[in-house]
This record gives sequence, structure tokens and C-alpha cells, in this order.
Amino acid sequence: MTETRPSATRFGFGDNWRNFIGDVSESRIALAEASLRERLEDFDVSGKTMLDVGCGSGLFSLAAVRLGAKEVRSFDFDPLSVEASRTLKRRYAPDAAWTIGQGDATDRTFMEALGAFDLVYSWGVLHHTGSMWQALALASKRVAADGCMFISIYNDQGGTSKLWRAVKRRYNRLPQVLRVPYAVVVMIPSELRSILSLSVRGRLGVYVRGWTEPRERGMSRWHDLLDWVGGYPFEVATPEEIFRFARDRGLVLRELKTCGGGLGCNEFVFRRTGSA
Repeated sequence: MTETRPSATRFGFGDNWRNFIGDVSESRIALAEASLRERLEDFDVSGKTMLDVGCGSGLFSLAAVRLGAKEVRSFDFDPLSVEASRTLKRRYAPDAAWTIGQGDATDRTFMEALGAFDLVYSWGVLHHTGSMWQALALASKRVAADGCMFISIYNDQGGTSKLWRAVKRRYNRLPQVLRVPYAVVVMIPSELRSILSLSVRGRLGVYVRGWTEPRERGMSRWHDLLDWVGGYPFEVATPEEIFRFARDRGLVLRELKTCGGGLGCNEFVFRRTGSA
């Protein structure tokens, strides 16, 4: 399961997140908090330490702060994501015990120096590192005894995933000015299917609200679309592969939400029993 980093240009995740934070509001933060509580179920973030691996906009680090986390450590590979997270901290939690910096989830020395945390959180990140299994192994070692790891990983769809990898690689090789039009063209077929399906059921308003209101987890449909089309490096795994990989490292599956075998991420909450 050893991976090497691809040579194609990386997607500008940080630039996307920096644009997104202009849309962050109390309602989006509340949705992020609710999402975190729902997925973690009986694991109370209050009074706990959290490591946010690939913090992106910092929204879920902020949600943990709002839920009473004792200490939050956030890092991201992209300096613009670090900038976005720091901006969010200044706006909403300037005095919180929340540190933000740049780091690489595949760097063993960096990861081991972080120590152990009650909650290790990495939503939609590890599959973009270019060395997913290495990043997952290193992240799993940061989970303290009786702690949790909450991750999401792109679902393996076989040939369809290979096609999407090619789409994403092409996006990142295009001149900057052509990337947004390319993303729009790529997504037109699926958007038309959504419009048709909802129109037939008299629910077209649901589609419109999807673009004008915060999504589940407080996210933005437009920024998610760009992230999906452009998100490269891009790796995938089946739920069974992730389950076995974590099990072999002393983590017990507590919660699983799949994407039903389709596009998107499978979400996992693992609990460590015993020492790390």
C-alpha cells in the first residue's frame, strides 16, 4: 500500500477555502457543530484535545472549540488553508486554545512530534495527500488511549473512480482561466439530472436552495463542486479496506456512514481501545 506523490499539479485547496470563509456565518458554524455531535455520538468533545489533520477552512476546528474542546491543534499542507483558518480564528475565537500551522500528513517526523490527541479529525483530506495509506497510518498513531478518529475517504467505484482521476488531473493541467468553465461543463450532466428528477416530483425549490443555503456540515455547494472536480491528488478505498486497515492498528469501528456505493465519501468513526 505504498504510494508515491503524483507529478501533476495539485488542486488549489487553500485558494478554494480562502474564498469559502467569506461565506462563513453563525448558521454555518452551528451546522458544523451539529454534524460533529451527530457523527461522534457518545464521544463528548468538551474538555478533550483535538487534532485537525488538513484543516482546510478551519470550520470544524472552530466547531470543536465551540463545543468546548480543551485544546485544538490544526494544520494543513497548503499555506492558504492555514491563512484561511487563522482568519476564522481571529473572527470567531481569538482567545481559544487553538493553534494553527503548516504541516504534511505524510511526514513521519512531523506527525510523530505532534503527540497524542483525544480526537483525530480528518474529513476528506487523506485521499488528497498523494500517499493516502501512509497518511492514514500516521494519523491513526496520533489517537490517544480511549480516543476517537473521525475520517472520511472517497469511495472506490472501480472504473468510474479512474475516470474521475483523469478528469481531475486534466483540470489541474489547464490554464487557470479555463478551470472554472471546465468544472461547470463537467458537472452539467449530473446537475441536469438533479433538476429533472426534482422537477418531476415538484421539488425544484430544493435544487435552488441547495445553491443559496448552507449544505449539510455548513459547507457551500459551489466550493464543494470545485473541490470535487479539481481535487487532485485523488485516491479511493472501499469501506472494507479502511475498516481492516484501522482494525489492524488497534482501532474499533463505532460509526459508519457510506455514500451508498456512489460518488462521494464514506465516513468512519473509530475508537482506540488500549494504548496507541
